Amino acid sequence: MKKIEAIIRPFKLDEVKIALVNAGIVGMTVSEVRGFGRQKGQTERYRGSEYTVEFLQKLLLKVVVDDNQVDLVVEKIISAARTGEIGDGKIFISPVERVVRIRTGESDYEAI
Repeated sequence: MKKIEAIIRPFKLDEVKIALVNAGIVGMTVSEVRGFGRQKGQTERYRGSEYTVEFLQKLLLKVVVDDNQVDLVVEKIISAARTGEIGDGKIFISPVERVVRIRTGESDYEAI
C-alpha cells in the first residue's frame, strides 16, 4: 500500500475529487495548509497598503491506495490539478506498513 499526499490549489479540489471518484477511489482526507516554494508568496493590497503574503493557502490531500493504483491516482491528480503555472503543487508517495479500520478491526487492504 502507498500513501499519496498531494498539495494542490484550493480551487482545484472539486476537479481532483471528481477525477479520483471516477477512477474508483473511495476515500480521501483533505486539510487546509499554508506554504511557500518557488511561488515565493504574492503581493496584495489592503486599504491602500501593499504587503506580501509569504505563506500561500493550499490544500493537502491524502489518499491510501493499493500499489497497483498509484500511477492511476497520480495521473488523475496531475490532470485535474494542473494549471501550468508556478504553484500548482507537489505529490509525495510513501509506503504504508499497515492500516486498521477502527470500527471493525479490519486491517490492510480490507480497511482501505
